[in-house]
Formats: sequence, C-alpha cells, structure tokens
Amino acid sequence: MDHVDKILAQWRQERPDLEVSPMGTIGRIKLLSQLLTRGLEKTWSAHGLSGASFDVLATLQRSGSPYALSPGDLMASTMVTSGTVTHRVDQLVKAGLVERIRNPDDGRGFLISLTAQGHELIDQAVTAHVEAQAELVAVLTDEQRAQLDDLLRQFLHGLEQS
Repeated sequence: MDHVDKILAQWRQERPDLEVSPMGTIGRIKLLSQLLTRGLEKTWSAHGLSGASFDVLATLQRSGSPYALSPGDLMASTMVTSGTVTHRVDQLVKAGLVERIRNPDDGRGFLISLTAQGHELIDQAVTAHVEAQAELVAVLTDEQRAQLDDLLRQFLHGLEQS
C-alpha cells in the first residue's frame, strides 16, 4: 500500500457509494509530478537555473542552429503565455544567457537567441538534466518504463482528443 491507497481506503469507508479508483490514478500522477519536479529542481538549481529558465534555454538549444526563435515560436514551444515568455526572456537577457536580435526574415520583428554563455550553460545543464532523469526513473526496469510510456501516451492522447 502506498499513500494514495490509504486515501482511497478512507474515501471508500466514508463514501462507499462513490467509485474513487480514478482518484488513485490522478493522485499518483500528481504526486509523481511533484516528486519528479523536486528532483529536477536540484539539477537546475546547481546550474543557477529555475525550471522556467531551463525551459527557455533548452527550447532554444533543441531548436537547432542558429539557436534562435521568434517570441511566438518560443511561446508555442514552451506552452506559456506571451507575458510569461517576455518575463522569462527579460530575466535571461539580464543574465547574459539570451539576446534579442533582429529577425533577418522580418525587419520589424526580432528573435530570441542563445548567447555563447547561454549555449555553454544549457549544454552543461541538459547533460546533468538527462542524468538526473535517468536516476529518477531507475526504479523501473526498461520494460516497465516502456509499458508506462505506452500507457501515458494513450492517456495523454485520449485527453488531448476530448
């Protein structure tokens, strides 16, 4: 029994008329998310980053050379609002990790681009991030992780379609 099983048992005792098993699925996913985030925050922090700054820098790096995106593309890739992207970019500009450059395809617009310092930092941080992720999922076998990935993919796809 885990913590969620105890909560479900309490609900079954208190409200036997309710089918609370979905609460277990969602509760475990929520708890896992919190624990995984805490584990990853240690890695981000060790590189002077937050989850938000890591997200922007990693998005720029994975976009490939020239490691620059328009604010709109950055917003779509990070799945946050325009105001949130602006705030994050402002903080990263102050830290010297990104810069705003003129968009060569649109003279009125600009791109957010990794600086050399930003590129070096995110290279190191991503390496540590991947290692931390591997440590976090090491409690599962490769087969278990593949099964979990398949189930989560189906779950996510089903929710995205509805």
